[in-house]
Amino acid sequence: MTASSIGARTRRPLAVGTFATAVRGSAVDLAWLLPVLAVTAAVLVVGLEGNPQRIDDEGTYAAQAWSVFHLGGLTHYTYWYDHPPLGWIQIAVYAELTGAWVRHATAVGAAREAMVVFAVASAALVYVLARKLRVSRPAAAVAVLVFALSPLAVQYHRDVYIDNVATPWLLAAFVLAVSRRYQLVEFAASAACMVAAVLSKETFLLALPFLAWTMWRSSHREIRRYTLSIAAVVLVLGGSTYLMLAATKGELVPGPGHVSLWQGVTFQLGSRSGSGSVFDPSTPANHVANLWLGLDPAFVVLGIVGSVAALAVRRLRSVAAVAVFLIAVVLRPNGYLPVPYPIAILPFAALATAGVADASVRSVVRGVRRARRARRSGTRPGGTARLVASVAALGVGSVAVLGVVGSTAPASAARLGSFMTTSADAPMLGAQDWITANVSRSDRLLVDDALWVDLVRAGFARQNVIWYYKLSTDSAVAKQNPQGWRDTDYIVTTQSVTIGATQLPGIRAAIRASVPVAVFGEGGEQVVVRRIDRLGAAHLRAAEERETATRKRVGTELAGNPALRASDADTALLRDGSVDERAVIGIGAALSAGPATVSAFPVVDGEQRTARRGVVLRAGDTADAEQVTLRLRGLQGPLAPHRVDRRGTVVTATWPALDPDGPGALHSSTGGAGGDGR
Repeated sequence: MTASSIGARTRRPLAVGTFATAVRGSAVDLAWLLPVLAVTAAVLVVGLEGNPQRIDDEGTYAAQAWSVFHLGGLTHYTYWYDHPPLGWIQIAVYAELTGAWVRHATAVGAAREAMVVFAVASAALVYVLARKLRVSRPAAAVAVLVFALSPLAVQYHRDVYIDNVATPWLLAAFVLAVSRRYQLVEFAASAACMVAAVLSKETFLLALPFLAWTMWRSSHREIRRYTLSIAAVVLVLGGSTYLMLAATKGELVPGPGHVSLWQGVTFQLGSRSGSGSVFDPSTPANHVANLWLGLDPAFVVLGIVGSVAALAVRRLRSVAAVAVFLIAVVLRPNGYLPVPYPIAILPFAALATAGVADASVRSVVRGVRRARRARRSGTRPGGTARLVASVAALGVGSVAVLGVVGSTAPASAARLGSFMTTSADAPMLGAQDWITANVSRSDRLLVDDALWVDLVRAGFARQNVIWYYKLSTDSAVAKQNPQGWRDTDYIVTTQSVTIGATQLPGIRAAIRASVPVAVFGEGGEQVVVRRIDRLGAAHLRAAEERETATRKRVGTELAGNPALRASDADTALLRDGSVDERAVIGIGAALSAGPATVSAFPVVDGEQRTARRGVVLRAGDTADAEQVTLRLRGLQGPLAPHRVDRRGTVVTATWPALDPDGPGALHSSTGGAGGDGR
């Protein structure tokens, strides 16, 4: 059989009428598809940067994408083949071409915009695949809405995960694999899309057997060996590019002084710690599964049931098998279970569930029509028992679905609303702004990777912003910091850092040897900027005790100054050491110009738990206020405020967040805070 005969076998000429019908059908499909795509985009875009809170994994992928064009490398640290790079390269291309890095306040926000594009593309392909599998237009639209509007889907479609980048490629592979025309070309394209999916996220390789099965079922018997052979060649050649990358860099196998592809693969497949069983309450896998259930129990339950039921519908069997297999992987006794794992399941489970509902309705409708025809012809209707069973099954299924959805609908609606109206990322933004405004660019910080790009863009040198995970896992970082955490000045703790510290002794030690200087948010969203004492925890506690005692002493002395007027609440703050001693000494200096009233000790955002470093003073008249201003601006060295403002008779002074010369530097600067205004 020649290539031309193969092409002739897989093509069918279109008559004019057939072409017109196809055009009308496409227009109707667009009328169904475009509105649901608009809903998908709107739900994802509104509140995109604010919710959910940025996490370490998102920051890593965003930083790797940013590095492609801005640092000229595949990552911001040593690339060690933990994942193929195509996923974040696509994010980088999108963000660079569209200006997303500039358009968004954070790097993660820019990368999330790319996630919206990939999610909308996936939603469109869910519809196309449903129609290819002969699912009705209303049911295909429902599949898209389920895929897009589940709180579980919104959570993970917004997050910067390379699984989201791989999903449209995988769906495109299945769309092309169910083709009945132009199979030689479309199967080759399907294989190429599968390669793109796997090189975006390697775990999508799990779907390869089902894609091959789909091609086998769809292919024409006469040309099967040609079409499948071509697809196999494309798969092998495309997949080998990852090996060629490693081989070209001399990093295919382990060796001295470099990472290797072999090490990355063995880590992912063998040496990585398992998550345990989802049925064991003490395991990480159980925690992750409960996280999914908490986001959307209705979709989890209906997705599992619908996927299993779809196995009974021949035209849905291939996509249902993908969903069932991926769900079965979750249930294995042990093995690593990543948090974004549902991303690959979502489109297939949504399609299978909507497809089963569509098949059930069609079965009932066909049964009713047969019964009507039988009555008209006066013959005995066939399949009555099957019709009754179908109607009963549809009724029971509908009641069950309505019950599950109805019981969870209020909670799901509330979660969707919170995604679009609340800012869970406010603590991260607060910490980011505080660091930018108050930390010296020469200091070194251990940070959650979600902050890395933004701090580098704010002027911190790359080597001074250290992703906490790399301090002990990247040899290049270890060389720059031979004393480990003792070579750093701050650590920013988030939930990711706190959890990661359980496996990283150096990070645990850094946290123990640090004190909070700014705290943002509460609970799991809390972000804390902590100053590290390089001499260790014991020295830190002793320094804290000395500083507290000093603040109490100078505050009590100032509170007894007859030239000071202050409310009982402000006087209490002075006496219990809640006011920074630099501010106390500054007030004492201001009193040398004459009596003054303390109007407030304002709290800087994030510093509710630390000594107050600002004061608002009210003088008797503008001349006295001018003298107070001059006294405050005349303070030098570690006592100098970084800002003094005067409006009429009100003077506001603020001192830097931290003493640049370290603990104890102030103690020899002055002997007291009483001033000479007696």
